[in-house]
Amino acid sequence: METSLHGVRILDLTHVQAGPSATQLLAWLGAEVIKVEPPRGDITRHHLRHADGIDSLYFTMLNCNKQSVVIDLKQAEGVALLLRLAERCDVLVENFAPGVMDRLGLDWETLHAAQPGLIVGSIKGFGDTGPYKDLKAYENIAQAMGGAMSVTGTADGAPTVSGAQIGDSGTGLHLAIGLLAALHQRTRTGLGQRVECAMMDAVMNLGRIKWRDHQRLAHETNGTPPGAGGDLPRAGNHSGGALPGNTVRCRPEGPNDYLYIVLQDDAWEPLARFLGGEALARDPRFATPAARQRNQDELWACIESVTRRHTKTEMFEALAKLGVACGPVLGTGELAGNEHVRQRGMYVHIDDAGRGPWATVGMPIRLSGSRVDIVRAPYLGEHTDAVLHGVAELDDAAIQALRERRVVG
Repeated sequence: METSLHGVRILDLTHVQAGPSATQLLAWLGAEVIKVEPPRGDITRHHLRHADGIDSLYFTMLNCNKQSVVIDLKQAEGVALLLRLAERCDVLVENFAPGVMDRLGLDWETLHAAQPGLIVGSIKGFGDTGPYKDLKAYENIAQAMGGAMSVTGTADGAPTVSGAQIGDSGTGLHLAIGLLAALHQRTRTGLGQRVECAMMDAVMNLGRIKWRDHQRLAHETNGTPPGAGGDLPRAGNHSGGALPGNTVRCRPEGPNDYLYIVLQDDAWEPLARFLGGEALARDPRFATPAARQRNQDELWACIESVTRRHTKTEMFEALAKLGVACGPVLGTGELAGNEHVRQRGMYVHIDDAGRGPWATVGMPIRLSGSRVDIVRAPYLGEHTDAVLHGVAELDDAAIQALRERRVVG
């Protein structure tokens, strides 16, 4: 089957999570992704290993469907070799710390002169402009400075990081979208361009609805014009939307024995009759949408008095039949064995002769006319010779000479 990005070649200089998440997604769309690594490899090969002597899951789960080439970019010959590869690629992606590409002699001007059609994708913590541009960032720093932590958690508790990697993988998704747009534009202009994504910016974008509330609530409280106002408070698990939503406890009240319910207006009466009969359905405290919004503490306490007598699965099945929008809080162990997840191909088991069996989260985007099977992440330098032969167009003697000088591995 033809793949969406068939014929697109990506030179991947990224490491850790933000960049690799973008290039892995593009590989799953059919691009050829050549991962360039230093002699010791991507640092995450060694981070949080679950067994001695093998690459960590941190690395393998972010680098499927790629080729690995070892080039020492600390040597001038290594930089020259990279430029030779870049001249034969469509996209180059990097997420080095600020200033590294310039110091390597791989700045945008140099790359563009070498290959005018090359698209260069770049992820930084705070972008290329502004007073924070020279600072480094990690996942939780991006969440802290992009506003996500300030609105996550309970009102009387500390700011809390999200369990989903919105700073790293969230930025990777943004970059992938930008690269696809640049590829499309190149079909008209013939020219590449630089695509830059900042982690702080991506977190702000993913928190867009909280910025809605920042302006709306400030205006409702004191008439402050939209755009001004103080900080938005944390609201725990309250939905914060037009419809009430919250978690309720279920039996046996373990750490994940909760059900999340969103109370759509037309589902209230069936839910109320199920929970407490006609009396609850006609209770004036909850009889109208406005009344339910005003009396949410009592509302959720009433619902929870019933859900605590049943498991989350029992309540999920019963309420779903009534048309109530709800879902159980599923832990990672539950999801790994979940039938829906299995049928959707979202937890994929990998046969890996060198590392043993492992599993990864699958491809969340499905195209009816493009399919790429997920294959294991590459071993360090596994494809060096093949890429230098096939892409850089070097012969055996040239490759051997580079290896003897430790330019490649």
